[in-house]
Amino acid sequence: MGTQHSVGRRSILRYAGAGAVSAALAGCLGGEEPDPGDDEEDGDETPEEAGDPEEDDEGITVVQDAIGTTLDPHAHREAVTTRTLSQTYEGLLRRDRDAEIVPVLATDYERVDDERVRFEIREGVEFHDGEELTAEDVAYSVRRIVDPDVGIASPQADQLSGVVDAEVAEEGTVDVLMDTVNPAVFSLFAAYMTVMNEEWVESREADEVATEMNGTGPYRILEYEEDVELSLERFEGYWDDEPEVPAVTFQGQPESSTRYSALAAGEADFITDLHPDDAPSVEDDADRRVDSSPATRIVYVAMRHDVEPFDSVEFRRAMNYAIDLETIIESVLSGFGEPTSQPSMEGFFGFNPDLDPYPYDPDRAAELVEESGYTDVELELHTPIGDVFGDVEVAQAVAGYIDELEEVSCEAEQREFSSLVDELLDGEIETSPEMYLISWGNATFETSAIAMPPLASDGSITSFSDEEVDDLFTQAEAEPDLDAREELYFEINERLHELAPWVFLHQHYNIYGIDERIEWEPRIDEQIYVQEMGLR
Repeated sequence: MGTQHSVGRRSILRYAGAGAVSAALAGCLGGEEPDPGDDEEDGDETPEEAGDPEEDDEGITVVQDAIGTTLDPHAHREAVTTRTLSQTYEGLLRRDRDAEIVPVLATDYERVDDERVRFEIREGVEFHDGEELTAEDVAYSVRRIVDPDVGIASPQADQLSGVVDAEVAEEGTVDVLMDTVNPAVFSLFAAYMTVMNEEWVESREADEVATEMNGTGPYRILEYEEDVELSLERFEGYWDDEPEVPAVTFQGQPESSTRYSALAAGEADFITDLHPDDAPSVEDDADRRVDSSPATRIVYVAMRHDVEPFDSVEFRRAMNYAIDLETIIESVLSGFGEPTSQPSMEGFFGFNPDLDPYPYDPDRAAELVEESGYTDVELELHTPIGDVFGDVEVAQAVAGYIDELEEVSCEAEQREFSSLVDELLDGEIETSPEMYLISWGNATFETSAIAMPPLASDGSITSFSDEEVDDLFTQAEAEPDLDAREELYFEINERLHELAPWVFLHQHYNIYGIDERIEWEPRIDEQIYVQEMGLR
């Protein structure tokens, strides 16, 4: 696992000062959302007229583990892609720094009846090509996600759980139709569903939509080199307050050490997933700082229930008892992680506070292996490179602990992130590795959204199936009473804890390295809105 610096989470949170965040997911982050404002600028300025951001000293460079897999906001499921595209594409709602739902391209929203909600669409909003946003564009965007006949089979369909259609209602309003009550529908729209221009999309081939951009956001595309770099400039016709940062370039670099080197050399102004080992060096630099926050993301090891030996609940539970999770968090992640006991997190609706993480008990693990009937087992744990910081090292530690069992051998197999994700998102459980480490998150603060895709039988990235869990999910999604719905999720989390479909690992922490000239505080939803940044 290599030598680790003895710099813990509390130390770096102290280093980060006022920008750091406590571990409580329910807590608030500082700062305020910009208020919508009048924009009198003409949005028809060409990139040449606006100037080259590479020659603008106030432009910034953001280096992430990747810039994203596509520029089509409806054709992916990766948080890193969402962070990149959110500079250009906007949704109807989103969360503010206090995790409250606020309007964006909608000015108002309401539930009309059990299976219909209505959004009032903001007037005076322009796409980057100069076309005005219409209610028809919004209805089309919803359908493009939930209806594969509209254009693509969007991997985001289940993120709008229960949504089946959308239609223009009264002038300037859109009705979203559902086949279930879904009390969490506005939480889903605050986390997912970006709006695209219908005519622009329909006039282009899929590969053009994936390599061009035409949103309503504060930044528009200038240049794009696939998998390498995306350059954006301020959109002068933006409907809200003009952002202070005039231009931003996103670059992808899966190696945390290379991201740190770019920051140290002044080639990057902002880097994501700073490794804890590098944090002290950043703090020693008077021109740079470390900031961090807990994320709405969990890291786990999935075990496919349809293959041996993972069809045995005893064997799956043995894998949880076999690892020393607390030591992994402290020694591999330098304390930047919270142990998990269920596919939900503190602060999420439905999180069960009565469940404790599996303790480290190798003797109990050995007993359960014997009870499972599977002995002399060889396992291969697939792990992505650059999904979240420490993913490879955590996978190696997990494999090492499991390998210490007398009847089980295990080794970690490193995989390119994009290759592994393609296997997980193709809708076929049989094409996924039998055992793999991955991170999974969402910003809805709902157990349903974080647990159903990977653990319901028909989930988009599922590795598991259990009739009782499926029935409970169905009941919870249709239950309008919040207290009764919460109890159902308590039961779901308890059953999943017992069935151990995963090796439950940790809640991820976001750690950033930032140039001191940038004023910004981290958000708990993992978003990096450049429009929220100031320049000193």
